[in-house]
Parts: sequence; C-alpha cells; structure tokens
Amino acid sequence: MTVLAEIISGVREDLQARRRDLPLPEIIARAEAAEPVRPFALHADFGVIAEVKRKSPSRGDLAHIPDPGTLAGLYAAGGAHAISVLTESRRFSGSLDDFDAVRAAVDVPVLRKDFMVDEYQFHEARAHGADIVLLIVAALDPVQLGEFHALAKELGMTALVETHSREELEIAADLGAELIGVNTRNLKDLSVDTDRFAPLADLAPQGCTLVAESGVAGAAEVTKYADAGADLVLVGEALVTGGRPQAAVEEYTAIGRERRRLSAS
Repeated sequence: MTVLAEIISGVREDLQARRRDLPLPEIIARAEAAEPVRPFALHADFGVIAEVKRKSPSRGDLAHIPDPGTLAGLYAAGGAHAISVLTESRRFSGSLDDFDAVRAAVDVPVLRKDFMVDEYQFHEARAHGADIVLLIVAALDPVQLGEFHALAKELGMTALVETHSREELEIAADLGAELIGVNTRNLKDLSVDTDRFAPLADLAPQGCTLVAESGVAGAAEVTKYADAGADLVLVGEALVTGGRPQAAVEEYTAIGRERRRLSAS
C-alpha cells in the first residue's frame, strides 16, 4: 500500500467517527448557515499561501504551535494571499480545531488542507468557514474529481486541484480547473525535486493560476518557482521552523513579484 493510500484509509476511518457524531443532514445545515465565502483572487500579483503545519509524514514533528490563530495573524500581517491549515490528524497532527482558530483570527481566505475523499468533508469544510479546498488528482478517480470540483463550486469555494505529472495536469485542464497546484513531492517515496516544477508548469493550461507546492526552504526556491511561472507558492515547513513567519512571508512575496516583473519586462 502506498503512503497516499495509507493516509486516505485513515482519513476515511476518522471521517466515519465524525459522521456518527454529526450526520450529513446536520453538517449540511451548518454549512448553509456559515458565514459567506471570502473571495480568493485568482489573478493577482505573485503571492504566498502560508501554511499552519505541525508535522509531516516525511519529517515528523516540525513545530510546536500553541496558538494557530496567532501564527495565522502573523502570516496575514506579512501579506499572505491565503492561509492553509492542515486538518488531517494521523500524519500531520492537524485538526478542525486548528482550522477554527485560524478562521477566527484572520479575514484572508483560508484553505482546508486535507485529503478530500467524501462529500461530507466539503460540507464540513464550508461549515467551518473554508474558502478553498484541496482536490488531489492522484487520490480520486476522474468521476469523483469532477463531482467534487462541481460540489466545491456549488458551495462557493475555490478548489485547488493538485497535480504531480503531465497526465494529472491534462485531467485538471479537462476539468476546467482555474487554480492548479504542481506538487514537486513524489507521493510514492515522499522525496522532493524542485526541478520537476518548470517542465510541468510549461504544460499548464493557459489562463490558470499556478501554485508551486513543496520544496520551499527559502528565497532560492521562491525565485526558482517564480521564474518558472508560479503565480503562488504554498509554504509550510520553512515558515513554521524559520522563526520569522511574518518577515518570511513578506520576503517571499517581494521576491516573487520582483522576479515576475523582471520576466515581464
């Protein structure tokens, strides 16, 4: 069984417990009563999606985050385009409690970063105030992907469609995805190769907003991704371990915008 399959198996088990506590009709009602979705700007200057990330399957524990809301506030003060919150518990030590703390602390759009494999999770995300959800092409068959993409849109949320290969990019393009992530992490062995981004970015459908995911350790990777065509970078580990979350978001945003300006001149 692959790492991805193991994670999804755990996600489904945990979901069943939440579904027993709060059945689908009730979570749908809560989603309908939730505050309106905050608009996510697809076509804007280069930006950072800053992540609240406690742990990763490849690196283990990353940072003690006693107050996710405070961290998110620093990200927002640094100009984060959006904030991503891990809610998967077994491999990432995330939770919907973390999400709620972030949602209460900031006004920028918030991404529920999880392995979305069931309709329930989308209504659940909206009930907690999510503006963006993650759809991993490798985790879903094409029919599920299409249904979930449509459901996210129906609920007013933006879907970040994550790809890892040419074939997955073609699926995202056929879906009409406007926000596409290229993740440079290999899902089989969890290794990262930032050189994978540029060739895939060249294949992205024209007009989409492109997100570079994984591998940002500092300014060098931000520069590399921006030069290769990234509109946004999703950064977690470097921000939670670097000790300067607000300044780092400011720095990465400025670097990316300057690189984009130079490439356009």
